[in-house]
Amino acid sequence: MENTKENPTKKVALHTLGCRLNFSETGSVAKGFTDRGYEIVEFGEKADVIFVNTCTVTDAADSTCRNLIRKAHKSSPEGKIVVAGCYAQMEPETIANMQGVDLVLGTSEKYKVFEYLNEEDTTAIHVDKTTDFYGAATTTADSHTRAFLKIQDGCNYVCSFCIIPFARGRSKAISINGALENAKKLIEDGFKEIVLTGVNIGEYETSSGEKLTDMVKALLDLEGLERLRLSSVEPNTITDELLEVFKSSPKFKDHFHIPLQSGDDEILKNMRRKYTVADYKKVINKIITAFPNAGIGADIICGFPGETKEQFENTYNLVKELPITHFHVFPYSKRKGTTAGRMDNHIHSATKKERVKSLLHLGEAKLALFSEDQVGSQSEVLFERRTKDGLYTGYTTNYVKVYVETELELKNQIRSVYLKEYKDGKVFAELIQ
Repeated sequence: MENTKENPTKKVALHTLGCRLNFSETGSVAKGFTDRGYEIVEFGEKADVIFVNTCTVTDAADSTCRNLIRKAHKSSPEGKIVVAGCYAQMEPETIANMQGVDLVLGTSEKYKVFEYLNEEDTTAIHVDKTTDFYGAATTTADSHTRAFLKIQDGCNYVCSFCIIPFARGRSKAISINGALENAKKLIEDGFKEIVLTGVNIGEYETSSGEKLTDMVKALLDLEGLERLRLSSVEPNTITDELLEVFKSSPKFKDHFHIPLQSGDDEILKNMRRKYTVADYKKVINKIITAFPNAGIGADIICGFPGETKEQFENTYNLVKELPITHFHVFPYSKRKGTTAGRMDNHIHSATKKERVKSLLHLGEAKLALFSEDQVGSQSEVLFERRTKDGLYTGYTTNYVKVYVETELELKNQIRSVYLKEYKDGKVFAELIQ
């Protein structure tokens, strides 16, 4: 049936905050909307439904969520606002009391959004304990060129600063066969690169009874898959066997994200992390031995309760020493219900900001040096989009962003490039014909 003015196509706007796991989940929800005839529009445009997938890892994330809800209501005062995910799981009443919110869905209930959309309650809340695994993956409804495939959710670790185990529940995982089925669909949809995501994917075997190495091997054998990466992996779960599997295939790319959080053993112990500084160094050295040109990202928390100047300097000096190229730095955020939230000696916000600023400057300098070191080399780039100034941009295998001047349409293409110049904070490359 053709759409008419009396029966127009419904529109949905989606917004995702937080991790790659959230992006994979929003992708699955987006596919559900398009399958039901909805047109996806930019967040901020007028829409019949506005779906906000939230994060609650920090106070700043919560504040951003609230601002997005206000923006959604302003742009679509008649639209149905659905707030889902981790912040919705932890603070449903706070969200439900905000102007314009129609539906609050926890981390499991977000997948049931279509069951709840027609409810006529003033504001409906659906938040249960997250015990089931719900698969998710990027879809063609997204604009991403790389696909995020969710293989694990929840966490059995109880790091003293982290609220996520309370928001997402205990660790659970997809089967290898399930992951392969999802991966095949992604390849059929035209995705050339898959990133495996989860809250704690290194615990996959504990959750599923199957080995992560077996899953990676099976995925690397899939015809049509050209690139595979893992998202954040806890350092204590990186095994020699896993690194050997990575090395065995040119499809696995030399880019890693290994959370550090602190470079001081006492702080790590108080955080309830499962490794020491020496353990972390050993893992990074193993990665660099296996992948000498690897890009390595790390999460770092500044201003954990009781962190002294000397302890911060231990972190600063460690990340300066190690070949970490991509810094993800956060001020410690007090979360209600966590052990760290009840600790004494909380650090003043000004001190935390100063420490964050110091590490960010170091991170910018190290990424600049790493990027400049790539000049003169060749790499394979998955191109993503054309910038406003007409250059095409994408990422090398080790996650260096490059810019190419070309008239060709390169979106979602993998092309060989020569990295020719580092200028004004950017790496410029040319296509190798």
